[in-house]
Amino acid sequence: MPSLSSILRKSKKAAKEVEVKRVADKTYLKAMPLRSLSDLDSVKSEVKSGNIIILRITPLANKGIDDVKRAVNELCEFVESVGGDIARLGEERVVICPPNVKIWREKTPISNEPIPTAA
Repeated sequence: MPSLSSILRKSKKAAKEVEVKRVADKTYLKAMPLRSLSDLDSVKSEVKSGNIIILRITPLANKGIDDVKRAVNELCEFVESVGGDIARLGEERVVICPPNVKIWREKTPISNEPIPTAA
């Protein structure tokens, strides 16, 4: 039968392991520029690590809109595969969240009234 001191030592060791895991489980919000398609690997790595990324796409857009489309499509596929979330923040930024974070989207009510047009 184990002694009380050996049980306490084991529980202290387990408590330290849990504490270290808690520190490693922190989620950070990081802002990054997307300069080239090769930057997508680091973005994906950050999201897999549990971090939220605000990605500024303007540097890549200055080089060519086709690369932006390719990057956004790749990120959408990646986010879907890991169960995360992605949304546009204005014209220049995209936010990418890991699986444990969801982006709130306000649902716009559907109205039966005609949409006003300019006369």
